Amino acid sequence: MTFDTWVMYLATVLVFMSTPGPSHLLMISVSMTNGFRRSFATAVGDLCANAVQMSLAGAGLAAVLIASEFGFSVIKWLGVTYLVWMGLRQIRTSFQQHSSVNKSKPATLKSLWIKGFVTSAANPKAVVFFAALFPQFIDPDKPVVVQILILGCTYLIVDGLFLSSYGKGAQWLASRVTRSGRAWVDRIAGIGLIGTAMLLAMKSSKTLQS
Repeated sequence: MTFDTWVMYLATVLVFMSTPGPSHLLMISVSMTNGFRRSFATAVGDLCANAVQMSLAGAGLAAVLIASEFGFSVIKWLGVTYLVWMGLRQIRTSFQQHSSVNKSKPATLKSLWIKGFVTSAANPKAVVFFAALFPQFIDPDKPVVVQILILGCTYLIVDGLFLSSYGKGAQWLASRVTRSGRAWVDRIAGIGLIGTAMLLAMKSSKTLQS
């Protein structure tokens, strides 16, 4: 893979990232209620899932996911259900938290990581995406594994930068909200989780129709 090919790949990834996806919306939601530093655990969870998906694509399991429509749907809808449940719980908690003196405990880093991992893993189509994307930029006459590592690391770095920018922007916005409006920040974040689930559900519907 030449440098020019890598630059073309980088441009392709940047174009792909230009439109916020489910993981980006989740990062905004989590950062608004937990702060940017803690929400970084969510970004790490998302990137870990991406790394697993890239490994599966490299191992040739994309064909298995394509052939197994039932397995594809199960993974997708489990993720959608999980996100809807988390969103509804956060909205409910916002009423309880701001109507009482005692403040609820902040989310653990483990739970924030799981949110990011599940959101990304709930889109098994990503395995197919990586399996279709990588070969376009790989030179078969050069070590394939090294090229896959370069393409994968590039994607993770770019995605990490986008997630960080969305998270930082969400924290900046939340920090300028008065205490009386804090409950609404939590409710909007909960709605954001549900919106993330709906976005995944829409992608699932389009996949089944194609």
